[in-house]
Amino acid sequence: MSAQTDGAATRRGPMGGHGPGHGMMPGEKPKDFKGTLKKMIGFMGRFKAALVVVLVFAIGSTVFNIVGPKVLSTATTELFNGIVAKIDGSGGINFDAIAQILLFTLGLYLLSAACSFVQGWIMSSVSQRTSYELRRSIAEKIDRMPMGYFERNSVGDTLSRITNDVDTLGQSLNQGVTQLITSVTTIIGVLVMMLTINPLMTLVTVVILPVSVVLIMVVVKRSQKFFLAQQRTLGEINGLVEETFSGHAIVKAFNREDGTVDNFNETNARLYNSAWKSQFFSGLMQPIMNFVGNLGYVAVAITGSFLAVQGIITVGDIQAFIQYVKNFTQPITQLTQVSNVLQQMAAAAERIFEFLDEPEEEPDHATITSSQVECEVEFDHVHFGYNPEKPVIKDFSARVTEGQTVALVGPTGAGKTTMVKLLMRFYDVQSGSIKIGGHDIRDFARDDLRSMFGMVLQDTWLFNGSIRDNIRYGKLDATDEEVEAAAKAAYVHHFIQTLPEGFDTEINEDASNISQGQRQLLTIARAILADRRMLILDEATSSVDTRTEERIQKAMDNLMAGRTSFVIAHRLSTIKNADLILVIRDGDIVEQGTHEELLALGGFYAELYNSQFAETIDEIED
Repeated sequence: MSAQTDGAATRRGPMGGHGPGHGMMPGEKPKDFKGTLKKMIGFMGRFKAALVVVLVFAIGSTVFNIVGPKVLSTATTELFNGIVAKIDGSGGINFDAIAQILLFTLGLYLLSAACSFVQGWIMSSVSQRTSYELRRSIAEKIDRMPMGYFERNSVGDTLSRITNDVDTLGQSLNQGVTQLITSVTTIIGVLVMMLTINPLMTLVTVVILPVSVVLIMVVVKRSQKFFLAQQRTLGEINGLVEETFSGHAIVKAFNREDGTVDNFNETNARLYNSAWKSQFFSGLMQPIMNFVGNLGYVAVAITGSFLAVQGIITVGDIQAFIQYVKNFTQPITQLTQVSNVLQQMAAAAERIFEFLDEPEEEPDHATITSSQVECEVEFDHVHFGYNPEKPVIKDFSARVTEGQTVALVGPTGAGKTTMVKLLMRFYDVQSGSIKIGGHDIRDFARDDLRSMFGMVLQDTWLFNGSIRDNIRYGKLDATDEEVEAAAKAAYVHHFIQTLPEGFDTEINEDASNISQGQRQLLTIARAILADRRMLILDEATSSVDTRTEERIQKAMDNLMAGRTSFVIAHRLSTIKNADLILVIRDGDIVEQGTHEELLALGGFYAELYNSQFAETIDEIED
């Protein structure tokens, strides 16, 4: 709708206004990290049983894997003792015992792999199911959102939440939860196993940990804000690209290519800046933990050699302990990586739940249905403003009887389109009321109320599909004959027949393969096919030539016959036959009557009409 001409709160375009990411603060920390994780856990409560199974199998996989080195160490000890005995001449190597130990170890690792496979399969299903449910929730949320949200926010940013953010969350969830479970279980299990081998060596290993913990905390603290900035700026750049390509013709027409590229480069630079910093700090985790792990190996080798010489531990114990040191530092490294993954997940989840928590339209409290009322409309002291402190409609009162054609005229920004938005309950009045058949429109369910209206807007909307399907959008069960009859009534049938595939011609994504006037004719055909009880025509013929406009006007007159119709028009010549003309200025009705009555009055309407007539004469003379 012509929001920009009639007081809508926001206008966005390829080059300005409230573009993508407006109001964002790149680099800020999550507003509520713990709260977001709590919401995420609550959302995943529906997968509780599957997560329990994942937990059991993840622990099983880890335990079997942890026990392996301890069992394998007995084979090393057996082999070492056999070699020593052989050298001494007191015995030999017991290969049967070693074979049994190795087979048992192999069985443990096979069980570990099987458990890992099962938990991975289930967790992948859970993460994708979570992404599916989040996308579904967002799609359903969009249907419940007030129109004002989409006029204030970038389409690209909203799309980024349902694509990039959900994908990021799904991938992070799949990696993070399993890794978190296995890492924690591994640390606990390995610590227990190391204690069973030798408490002193365990103490030496654990003492080194605070060094890595301090280093990791510093890195995590620095990287957290960059992950959020990366996710936010990604949404911003998606919005910028979407809006720029949507308005590509306007960008080129006004020679704003350089400005658009500069704007993109500036946003892209911020994305690069936050992305490389987040990835750089994330990449520091591995070398830090490798350094700490190497310190642990040195400490264990020295301590273990000393204890083995004294006969306190065996050679196999040293070999097992070194493996456990590696298994001990590795999950700590993984935990640091998980912290990064969780930060990414939290940043994405915060944006998703931020959208899901947006205020919705007030719930319907339907007490009546549209089939029970007559199409008589009354505006009773209506007050409304997109910003309550700046009213657009100040005190609007009018009465429209059933079957009347009412024209709303006035200068740009007077509030004409705003009245239509209020009538359709895209917004609710702040005081006063709008009634249909004597009933406040807030007593109708929104979908039931809107089912009474057919609409043709100045801003045409066609989807990627055939011309036949675009017209049939007004009545999904219409036959081909009804579709063609509507096309004839809208004087678009001849044009369609000239196309190679006729009604089966595909309209591309932005309908750029047909002209603006042809698009508008198709939307008129759609409204004719819908055959609703009331009509709203917002500059419905603004994009057609004068000759076609006259033909369309005849079709419109036939269409509006017997229906309550609201016509917004700047070309006053098109509404001369209206039953009632409401002249709106600064949100108030300043004059009302028929065309002849208002001309005879010699007021504001006559001034508007005569100025248009004078412009027409000037054009003819030129």
